[in-house]
Amino acid sequence: QVQLVESGGGLVQAGGSLSLSCAASGIIFRLYALGWYRQAPGKQRELVAVVTSGGSTNYGDSVKGRFKISRDNAKNTVYLQGNSLKPEDTGDYYCAAARDSTTRYWGRGTQVTVAS
Repeated sequence: QVQLVESGGGLVQAGGSLSLSCAASGIIFRLYALGWYRQAPGKQRELVAVVTSGGSTNYGDSVKGRFKISRDNAKNTVYLQGNSLKPEDTGDYYCAAARDSTTRYWGRGTQVTVAS
């Protein structure tokens, strides 16, 4: 059974930082691309950051230069660090693992609220 479990969300002051983790089980972690997505109230889910199995990274335009995604294959964990948080960074943050175009798993999400 595949499980992705996010942790680290909460209330953050604008200008502050966040640190999220996602622990995976039930998959051969090193073979998967890992991503963080977020969904703000009333909006569609959007890409925050992704790291491929080879370690390449890509970021959504709204977080470039402020967020960093990393992975630890030994711990089956993917991380998201963010700085200079803005109220518009508020949302539910989801971890995803993708093996190919047809195989994707999602975590349940963790809520991040950035207070102005």
